[in-house]
Amino acid sequence: MSTVALPRFGREAGAGLGRRLVLALGVLAAAERPRLVLWLPVAMGAGVAWYFALAAEPPLWAGMAGFVLALALAVAGRAARIGPVAIALAAVAAGFAAAQWRTAAMPPTIRELPFGAVIAEGTVVGVDALAEGRRVRLAGVRLGAEAPVLGRDIRLRLAAGDATPLAPGDRVRLRALVRPPAPPAAPGAFDFQRVAFFGRLGAVGFALGPAEVVRPAAASSVALALARLRQAVVARTLAAVPGTAGAVAAALLTGQRAAIPEHELARIRDSGLAHLLSVSGLHVGIVAALGFLAVRLALGLWPWALLHLHVKKIAAVAGIVLGLGYMLLTGSEVPMQRAIAMAALVALAVVLDRSGVGLRALALAACVVLLLQPEAVLGPSFQMSFAAVLALIAAWEGVRGTWLAPRRDRTWLARAGWGVAALAFTSLVASAATAPFGAFHFQRVQLYGIAANALAVPVASVWVMPWGMAALVLMPFGLEVVALAPMALGIEAILAVAREVASWPGAAPGLPAMPGLGLAACAFGLCWLCLWRTRLRLAGVPVLAIGLASPWLVRPPDILVAPDARLIAIRAEDALHVQSLQGASRFVRAIWTERSGGLPMRPLPARGRPAAAIDCVPGACVIGEAGRAAAVLLRGDPPWRWCGRVAVVVSAEPVRARCAGSVVVDRFSVWRDGAHAVWLDRDGARLVSDRAHRGARPWVPPPPRTRAEREADALPRAPLDEEAERFR
Repeated sequence: MSTVALPRFGREAGAGLGRRLVLALGVLAAAERPRLVLWLPVAMGAGVAWYFALAAEPPLWAGMAGFVLALALAVAGRAARIGPVAIALAAVAAGFAAAQWRTAAMPPTIRELPFGAVIAEGTVVGVDALAEGRRVRLAGVRLGAEAPVLGRDIRLRLAAGDATPLAPGDRVRLRALVRPPAPPAAPGAFDFQRVAFFGRLGAVGFALGPAEVVRPAAASSVALALARLRQAVVARTLAAVPGTAGAVAAALLTGQRAAIPEHELARIRDSGLAHLLSVSGLHVGIVAALGFLAVRLALGLWPWALLHLHVKKIAAVAGIVLGLGYMLLTGSEVPMQRAIAMAALVALAVVLDRSGVGLRALALAACVVLLLQPEAVLGPSFQMSFAAVLALIAAWEGVRGTWLAPRRDRTWLARAGWGVAALAFTSLVASAATAPFGAFHFQRVQLYGIAANALAVPVASVWVMPWGMAALVLMPFGLEVVALAPMALGIEAILAVAREVASWPGAAPGLPAMPGLGLAACAFGLCWLCLWRTRLRLAGVPVLAIGLASPWLVRPPDILVAPDARLIAIRAEDALHVQSLQGASRFVRAIWTERSGGLPMRPLPARGRPAAAIDCVPGACVIGEAGRAAAVLLRGDPPWRWCGRVAVVVSAEPVRARCAGSVVVDRFSVWRDGAHAVWLDRDGARLVSDRAHRGARPWVPPPPRTRAEREADALPRAPLDEEAERFR
């Protein structure tokens, strides 16, 4: 009698499946163990992000205490095999502590500024050439003859036609209007106040008259000397090459791109070539490579050097020195710091006859940047720079052994074809890796960036940047035009590519605003996909997909109120229906359009139904759909007519009386708490103000005081009698 083996079901089969799953995970974990160290900067970045996500400032000792405790746990838990977890916790605490100490090292914000025009006197630390006019940054500023010196810099746009020669180090005086850095245009939008806080900027404004040089520059610091050199390079470049090409050349040589016209910047951005103007690791790599090749070629022509010196090692060090000088000249932005750190490791590896290119060098560079500038983790430069390099290293590791891998036995024709394919592959990987971060920060994605980069990057690498370095070398002799002229030809070719690609249909479609958790999912999914090398990395794909889909998984607000209430928008039927009063900010309007994914803005009518959910009558517009809470936008009606009838009363004017039964968002609300967003749900309305979203942090100004409160503080205190003094 024959028997048939039947599959086992129930607890025994489940136990066998569980054992196999645990065994498989154990094998994968053992294979990935050498790459655990690559997650240290990720853990540090998580600690930095955790700090900035808090609603209130933690005690200064919190991060350091957590770091010490985690290290103690790592030492004590080695036998229990919890050391890697404890080390990861220590890295999180280190990032948290670095952000805390960086914040504590910043000077306090300027609490109150004059309301009217004031005579500002300060020392010039930088002069930017704009498309129309100039902008100056002043340090050691006094806003009045008897006023104390401000602890932060101010930035002023000079009056139109002001041709006063200004150089870093000059002490200048000018009449100006100054204001604090602008708050976000909407809860969750770009936070210029945080950027200004870490940039030591306390106020911005514009001059009302020409600047007067009180005292010319004297002996100065290295920073001022670099600023003067930067300004001289910009001036001589613009004089030799006028127009947009000259502005782009100045941007590539000094990092100052304020002189590029906005419409040209838009075309360059929409074509996917903005990274060529933002001096980054690509440019540092080109400069360092040029220095390496030039020194190696020069020493290679000297027989004695070939016999007695390590030519390759000397050339590697020379390339790093040249790249470092270029970084200092162009302002030392985060992508350049990353590139210099990695290039220095490569040079050290060459000197020590070892291999220094790879993910470990990138991880070390990220740790250095996170310790020195932890706030950079929130900006697009850090995110896009490290994402691109991480994806490129991981991708080229993945194609080893395939036809894309470089080989020396190819014919010259095959090598040319491989070069084109490698360039397209590199552009594809870098564009895909940076797309989620570009979508978060700019609400755009460049669909034809691969084609644009395939044409423009070789021109920039082989033609534009070498001539740019030659121009810097020739400037002391007054011969920079010899190199700037051919450099301008290459720039014109790049601009032609940008204009052509940006004109293609759907070149840069707008996307809805991505939530912060969506960005975190994209970052984590990309790291998981690139840092592991076994099949375990495929688990990062669904995480990355969730992050990419997050803009469509969250519901945008139904009503937006600007920080000054002069602009109020109602979202309905794929459009923003706006009430715009005199003086409404065009910048806020542009930000709202971008964050909506490019929805059209339509003015609210005096009477009628511009959408099914909006009913405008003389004096008010009622907002709401069946089954949801309703709101009203007052346009002349008294508030009492609507209080208690709708969930939210919105008004561009102050609502002075109490409005029972309704939440009020008026001019007073935005004056105290910034921009507001309103969601109308079935169970009521949900409001989020900018102050509630950002919390009580050092870069968020405290609630403003009324005039009566300021005058009360200015009054002298009444003397206390003896009895009261005894209990003081």
